[in-house]
Amino acid sequence: MSDKERHGIPWPPLIYLAAIAAGIALHLFLPLPWLGGVLADILFAVGWLFLLAVAALWFGAIRMMLRANTTLNPRGRPEHLMTGGPFALSRNPIYLADTLLLLGIGLIAGSVWFLLLAFAAAFLTQKLAIEFEEKVLAERFGKKYRDYFKRVRRWI
Repeated sequence: MSDKERHGIPWPPLIYLAAIAAGIALHLFLPLPWLGGVLADILFAVGWLFLLAVAALWFGAIRMMLRANTTLNPRGRPEHLMTGGPFALSRNPIYLADTLLLLGIGLIAGSVWFLLLAFAAAFLTQKLAIEFEEKVLAERFGKKYRDYFKRVRRWI
């Protein structure tokens, strides 16, 4: 991997921050209809459950990566292949948490925009970061990564 590839823009945080900003602006200035009644209450509760999952995934994954002394930078050089904890559920638990954050906000705020932007952000993250990271991991860890790749899904 070249220095340019390793030190490129870490897109995922920017993608998700832009999605949050766009979601707020669209919700305020161009609100879309939302469900009412009991279904809205259920979705509100599900939104809070998503936010709990966000916290568990973020803290669990980041804690494991720090303990393993591997990079948190999506463009950095990984020192260790993470396969336990949240990484046993998803190959990308931090990006999954970021997506769940947008979905949770959308369900709590009753904003269709956040739900739509969650899927757009996940797609962009996959194209701009995940596919690159998967190539780096395959090159760096070989068979060990390929076995993990077969065993654990990209998202969930």
